Amino acid sequence: MSKQILMIVGDFGEDYELMVPYQTLETVGHSVDTVCPDKEAGETVKTAIHDFRGDQTYLEERGHNFNVNTTFDEIDPSEYDALVVPGGRAPEYLRTYDIVLDTVQHFFEADKPVAALCHGPQILAAADVLDGYEMTAYPAVRAEVESAGCSWVDEVTVDQNLVTGQAWPDHPEWLSAFLELLESDVAAEEPTAADD
Repeated sequence: MSKQILMIVGDFGEDYELMVPYQTLETVGHSVDTVCPDKEAGETVKTAIHDFRGDQTYLEERGHNFNVNTTFDEIDPSEYDALVVPGGRAPEYLRTYDIVLDTVQHFFEADKPVAALCHGPQILAAADVLDGYEMTAYPAVRAEVESAGCSWVDEVTVDQNLVTGQAWPDHPEWLSAFLELLESDVAAEEPTAADD
């Protein structure tokens, strides 16, 4: 059954963490609205590509332009079934907007599925919704989310309505867990042999 999903995005969100979940969720039949404070529908946010090359932290390069297809003025969080909060640098400034925090709080108060990845949990911490959860995030964010009341796990984690992963390399497990929480019917069909 198709779900209405909201994704909160911003400039220099991590490219794979916006593009891949958006395309995956749309591919399996869900409808995804992307929203960014101070951006109109039809505008774009700039993405950043974070790569892991054995350094002490990630390398950041310019990514793509990612479309914003609605505005906070046009949405009603109660009309959405789930929320996606990608990572990258965007969460560090998105968490300063009351409309973002209020929106996140709605999904937790209504016990709706939330998928957060990488630095996305910075927004959840600022929204004061993590108390008592077991979760993960990008390791550099660990102290911040633990200060918000959660207990840390070093792997993709599902706790109640919340699915968390550390970064885009977690996509297969993180997205699979989120799709299961959404009760998405995405079972793979067995390939059939070609007729001789």
